[in-house]
Parts: sequence; C-alpha cells; structure tokens
Amino acid sequence: MTSTLELTLGSVPLTVQDRDRTRPYLLLHGGGGVPTMAGFADLLADRTHSRVLLPTHPGFAGTPKPAELAGVTDLARTYVALLDELDLTDVTVIGNSFGGWVAAEIALLGSPRVHAAVVVNGVGVEVDGHPQTDVKGLSIAEIQQLSWHDPSKAPRPTGGPGPSPDIMALIGYTGPAMADPTLAARLGEVKVPVHVVWGESDRIVDVEYGKAFAAAIPGATFTLVPRSGHLPQVETPDELLDVVLELV
Repeated sequence: MTSTLELTLGSVPLTVQDRDRTRPYLLLHGGGGVPTMAGFADLLADRTHSRVLLPTHPGFAGTPKPAELAGVTDLARTYVALLDELDLTDVTVIGNSFGGWVAAEIALLGSPRVHAAVVVNGVGVEVDGHPQTDVKGLSIAEIQQLSWHDPSKAPRPTGGPGPSPDIMALIGYTGPAMADPTLAARLGEVKVPVHVVWGESDRIVDVEYGKAFAAAIPGATFTLVPRSGHLPQVETPDELLDVVLELV
C-alpha cells in the first residue's frame, strides 16, 4: 500500500511517498524528480515487502523550499531528521544522480539509523579529466540523449523546449558547478558501508568518474550495470534491484 506523508521538520515542509512494509529504505531522486524513482520504489517494495520512503526534494515539482535549505548537506540533515521523526532504524539509503550525492552526505552524517548507502550514478565530486556534463541549459530531450543507453526507449519529453524547472531547483542546492570540491576528501570519513553502482553507458558522468567516486570512500564496492545509462532504476530496474539486494 502506498500512502503520502505530509510532514513539517522544523520549517521544512516535506511530502513523502510511503510504501509501508517492513525493512526500511529511503530512496532519493535526482534532477528528473520523483517520477524517475517511483517505479523502482514500487518494484523494491513489491519484491522485498520492505517499507520504501520516497520524498520529493523541497523545491522540486513546484514544492516550497525554505531558505534554510541552502545546500546539499542541509537537505541530508533534513532526511536524517525524517528518519528520527519516524523512529526508523537499519535504513538503507539509495540515491540516484543528485540523490546519490545526498545519500553520500547522509552517510557522512553518521546517523545510527542508517545501515548502508547505495549511490547510483551519483554526482557531486570533482574528477580530473572526467568532468560532469553541464546540463543547465539543456532541454529534457537533450538530457535524455545523454542519460540513456538506448535513447530510443526514453519516454517522450513533456513541457517546453527549455530547461526543466527541476533543473533550476537542482542548481538551488548544488550551485552552478553542480559539484563540491571538498566532497571527495570528505568521503574518506564515511563509516557506513557504501555501494557505488553505475550504468555503463552514462554520458552525464562516465564510468571512470564513478570509479573515482567509489575510490574516495573507504571500503566501497563498485558495480557496473550493463546496457544502462545514468538512470539504471528506470532503464534496467530489475538488474539494478538484483545488484542492490545482493550488495545489501
């Protein structure tokens, strides 16, 4: 059963899709918004009978974003507060793209409620020779061409030809560079198990970028997903689920 939680954490209003089963997972979407993670949330809940939380990042999908959410770490603290509010333990955090960055920041916070984190084609670190593709001025159709192993299978873009409003919300957290030059060094302080999973055909952040992300985290596992791009949870959800369940 899927329900919607409407919570206020401090001054932060938060909308969370809650697939309430047993073992808890916190799923964090990227710049494409909740629709890029909702199908995988259903699959994870149905296959594992787990409790799966999928919040909308404040500022996305037209939701309000309080001024106190000035950056990615602030958002990570909000989600740790969500786990506290719901009194959850043994939580596995799974984040894609920008959500992978948030998942890494949650791991850095060291909450005893978090058991492990899975970073799926995450962004945020700076890797010499392997820069992130600048998506700020791109249309949804152009981003899809870079994000999919087989772009012909991408859903038909909706909205106008300009940048997605959610991309502008994304920049509100990340800044124009969509990266934090301190993140790679800080990841050396992560104490929980982290698994980095990457679609082999990602042209937003390539495989070498993913390997560098994993190498920055002590003991992290790196797994490549074949026939998948920047959004394995959309393009190859069953394969991603198999990887996640094997790792977790």
